[in-house]
Amino acid sequence: MNRDELFEQVSQRKSADAKWEQGRTFSLIYPTGRQDVDDVLMEANRLYLYENALNPIRFPSLGQMELDIVEMTGALVNLPTAGGGTMASGGSESILMSVLVNRDRAQRDRGIEPAKGNIVYPTSAHAAFAKAAHYLELEARPIPIKADFTADVDAMADAIDDNTVLVMGSAYGYPHGVMDPIEDLSNLALERGIGFHSDTCVGAFVLPFLERLGYDIPPYDFRLPGVTEMSCDVHKYGYATKGASVILHRNSEWIGLQYFLYTSWPSGLYGTPTVAGARPAGPIAAAWSVMNYLGMDGYLELMRGLMATTKKFRDGIEAIPQLRIMGNPIGPLLTFTSDEIDTYAVCDLMDDRGWNLDRNTNPNGLHMMISPLHEKYVEEFLVDLRWAVANHGESRGIEARYN
Repeated sequence: MNRDELFEQVSQRKSADAKWEQGRTFSLIYPTGRQDVDDVLMEANRLYLYENALNPIRFPSLGQMELDIVEMTGALVNLPTAGGGTMASGGSESILMSVLVNRDRAQRDRGIEPAKGNIVYPTSAHAAFAKAAHYLELEARPIPIKADFTADVDAMADAIDDNTVLVMGSAYGYPHGVMDPIEDLSNLALERGIGFHSDTCVGAFVLPFLERLGYDIPPYDFRLPGVTEMSCDVHKYGYATKGASVILHRNSEWIGLQYFLYTSWPSGLYGTPTVAGARPAGPIAAAWSVMNYLGMDGYLELMRGLMATTKKFRDGIEAIPQLRIMGNPIGPLLTFTSDEIDTYAVCDLMDDRGWNLDRNTNPNGLHMMISPLHEKYVEEFLVDLRWAVANHGESRGIEARYN
C-alpha cells in the first residue's frame, strides 16, 4: 500500500470518530483550540518518537523531564519538601499506585494482611478506585453520596474499621464537578491513622489557578495534614497529550513501595515505578514542553477564558425551564438533569445534531467537560439544546457509560 492509499484509508476510518475539532465533544479530550500549543505538543512528540522511558540511563533527558514535571506539579498542590512522586500513564494508573502503596504501608506499619484490607470511598469516586481494589484483592466499600452529590463524611466514618487501608475524596469529582469535603475527610483519616487520597485527576490543573484568580476554593491539597496522596493528570487541564499523569506522596520514602525490582533473570536488574515496562517518551516530552511553554501566566489566561465559557454554558442551560444543574460544580465541568423530561431522550436528539454528550446515571443527567476550544461553539450548542428539549420523544435506550 503506498502512502497516499494508506492515509486515505486512515482518513476514511477516522471519519467515523467524534468531531472534537468542531467543538462537538465534551469528554475524553481537552484541547486548547490554539495552534501554537498544538505545534508545541506535536514537535515534542516528534522529537521523542522512538525513545523508551523505561531506561533513564540511556535517555537521561526523559528522566530529568519526569523529575521536572513532578516538581512543577507538586508546587501547584503544595507538596512538602519531604514529598515526591512519579509519572504514570493516566489517572487510573496513578490511583492504582496510590492504593498499592497504602495497602503495603498498612501491611508494613499496621500488620494488615492485603487480603483483609479495604478502601472506603464515595460512590462518586472515579471507577479506578474500584478497579484498583479488584486488582489488589482489597474489599471496596463505596458509600452513597448526599443529595448535593458530595461525600457523606458520617457514613464514611461508620464504614471505616481496623482493616481500612485508604480513604479518599474527589477535588473535584468527575461525575458532577462538585468538591467533596476534603478537609473533613482527610482529618477523619488522620485521626484514624489511615492514608487519605485527594483525587485531583481533573482538578489539579484547575483549582490552583482558580485560587489565583480569586475564586473561593475549599482546601483540598497537601496544605491539609491528613492528605497523603494526590493524583494529578497533566493530560487533562494541563493540556498535555494523552499518557501523562502524576502520583504524589507526602513522604518520598513511600515511592519505594511503588517500585517493582527484579534481578533473577539473565538481563540483570529490571525496575519500574509503575505497572508499565516500556513507556512512550512522547507524552513525557509533550507534558514538559507544554507546562514550560504556557507557564503560570499562560495557564491563568486559559483558565480565565475557560471559566467565562463555562458560565455561558451554565447560564444558557439554566435559562431552559425544564433543565437544572446538578449540585454546585466548581470548575469547567457541568452535569444537568430534569425533573420533567427524559434527559436521555434529549441526548438522543443532540447525538443526531452531532454533539457528543456523556450520559450519567443514578440520577440520569448529561455530562459536559468544557475546554477552551468550546468558546466559539456555545451559542450553536444552546440553540440545538433548546430545540432538543422542545422536540424530544422517548429515549432510544442508549446506556450511560464512561468509555
